[in-house]
Amino acid sequence: MDKSELVLVFDCGSTNLRAAAVNPQGDILAQANCRNGPVRQLGGRPDWMIWDIDDIWSKLCGLSREVTKRVGSSSIKAVIVTTWGADGAPVKKDGALTYPVISWQCSRTREVIEELTSRISPWEIFRITGYQVISFNTLFKLLWLKKREPKALEEAYTWLMMPGLIVHRLTGEFHIDPTIASTMMAMDMGRRDWSVEMLEQVGLDPNFFPEWKEPGEIVGYVRGDVADRCGLRANTPVVVGGEDTQYSFISSKSEPYEAVLSSGTWEILGIRIDKYDPNEYAFRNGLTIEADVLRGFWIPQILMIGSAVLEWIRKLLFTEVSSYESMVEEGRKIPVGSDGVVLIPSFVSDTGPTRRYGTKGTLLGLNLRISRGHIYRAALEGLSYQLRQALQILSKATGIQVERIKVVGGGSKNELWNQIRANVTKTPVTASLRSEATVVGAALMAFIGIDYYKSLEDAWKSMEKKEKHYLPIEVESKKYDEIFTKYIKLPPLLKDFYI
Repeated sequence: MDKSELVLVFDCGSTNLRAAAVNPQGDILAQANCRNGPVRQLGGRPDWMIWDIDDIWSKLCGLSREVTKRVGSSSIKAVIVTTWGADGAPVKKDGALTYPVISWQCSRTREVIEELTSRISPWEIFRITGYQVISFNTLFKLLWLKKREPKALEEAYTWLMMPGLIVHRLTGEFHIDPTIASTMMAMDMGRRDWSVEMLEQVGLDPNFFPEWKEPGEIVGYVRGDVADRCGLRANTPVVVGGEDTQYSFISSKSEPYEAVLSSGTWEILGIRIDKYDPNEYAFRNGLTIEADVLRGFWIPQILMIGSAVLEWIRKLLFTEVSSYESMVEEGRKIPVGSDGVVLIPSFVSDTGPTRRYGTKGTLLGLNLRISRGHIYRAALEGLSYQLRQALQILSKATGIQVERIKVVGGGSKNELWNQIRANVTKTPVTASLRSEATVVGAALMAFIGIDYYKSLEDAWKSMEKKEKHYLPIEVESKKYDEIFTKYIKLPPLLKDFYI
């Protein structure tokens, strides 16, 4: 396989960091990864969580060196960076942080939500930005800093989101792109530009933020003083990436009637459309709308918890297990409906289809005969009920009858889960067999950035489809129908139960 034309993708997730060398056909020829996670802020409250950007950068450099040793630095023609959304930090002209990167897992911003929503209604926020009021939204972090750490903003030259922080270390350039900015609750989403009205809510204006760059543009070149540290050649082009979810959608090559489920720590169910339509039904039912990689497209979507629930179960009940496969095998032995055990996976109560009820993670139907396999399968079923609710909302909000769900990301590898998804939703499911959807999508955009491809359509033509299909099993779908009818009654019934 030809290794002379590759791009390097820095794929930064909140639980995993990855560097991958990818060829023009979307094949990963070499990759390296390591764990990632937030840390407690020294001197802060016990629940104050931040990202150690120096540690993340050091790990990425090490992963990059590991990959380029295997493929050769001369074969890397471009670099691109994707990360999770919502998190960023104020920086000085030299890129030094004036305050740490507050993690989306930190609770400190909850204290300022009421202040902002007393000035502008949640509906108006959604109409302008496409975003729901979620405690970890970037605008709440900016407001918190304005109130609690004003010097951090006063001393800052600009604000960088996570992709911008990493790109600045690679190139010395400041930038922001619409995909990552669309997670800030600060954009005029219909115009693909800043919302002056939203920024005024926190005493800022568009001039505080760096220059807009579109995905696929070259933002800068690898600096000589970091090239050796990353195992790269100096002056290698760095192409604008952005938020990871949008790139996983790009790699799926979805049709207009296909929804995409990006399944990882979080799950995002969305569909690419060519109009911005923040309607009241979408607002009431928890939809968000983000900017697509391409101008003129948007991704209405529902953000909901995903495999973080399965990881919680693993840590709690499968402590001796090193892989998910043994969990899956135990789950296979449990019948449809998990012998009456029901798990509502609303572990982050202000996200997902049940957010309007304030539903929390809930486990029902336990008895002394219930095993950990029951709880694991109940989690897969609960996540699939959540998916069915989200699919109904997405279809009604967009007016699109979804005929197929394309699953990408780490959650696409679980065959039991994929079959349960198909059975519960009564919708065919196609799972990508490509190991990393975000990596592939970002790589294609990097190749466009260096003119290897002229467009996404051109890039897609070169990609071989690697998928597995799951059709609903009628007898199991009928059983799930009966359970789902009862399941959807639980959130309103439990609304006043939680402490």
